[in-house]
Amino acid sequence: MKCIKCKKAVVVPKREALGYETCLKCGDAQAKMVRWTVAIPYGKGAYQMIYDPEELKMTNQKEVRNEY
Repeated sequence: MKCIKCKKAVVVPKREALGYETCLKCGDAQAKMVRWTVAIPYGKGAYQMIYDPEELKMTNQKEVRNEY
């Protein structure tokens, strides 16, 4: 089976059996485009969605933060 993205490379039969339709190179590029989000529960509050990894570092309630 040919890759549906680049139309050149052959999809490895084991990947095809798992349901993938892209070659390793195209699949890797597609996976790097995915952005993950994290929902953090706070006491007496709602979940907060975190999109930026740097912001996730600032969510520790016990840590003293430097004020700007």
